[in-house]
Amino acid sequence: MNKKDSFLVNRLKSVKYAFKGAYLLITTESSIKIQCVIGLIMTILGFYFKLSSTEWIIQILCIALIIAIEGINTAIEEVADFIHPEHHSKIGLIKDLAAGAVFIFAIAAVIVGCIIYFPKIF
Repeated sequence: MNKKDSFLVNRLKSVKYAFKGAYLLITTESSIKIQCVIGLIMTILGFYFKLSSTEWIIQILCIALIIAIEGINTAIEEVADFIHPEHHSKIGLIKDLAAGAVFIFAIAAVIVGCIIYFPKIF
């Protein structure tokens, strides 16, 4: 970004880069594609079961957070591979920790989904 550009121009450039990053994540990363499909299915189920406003807010936050955390995990993996392309135990540890963060939130999202949908199904 050019320091001489106005605040608004710099913000618009930032948004352009953010859209580019989101597009790259969705179109190139299989884990993000899977999370997006699951999010779409949950959204369809939300309409089918007529979620309340609060349930929609919670569900949308869970979908967005899991995709965002998966994106951060992908970025960490890319940086780690760039810094040390060959196998290294510390790089493996870093990648495992990032994947673990995704896993922890995925478990929480499943639990939230069960809390929302079990009473509607059973």
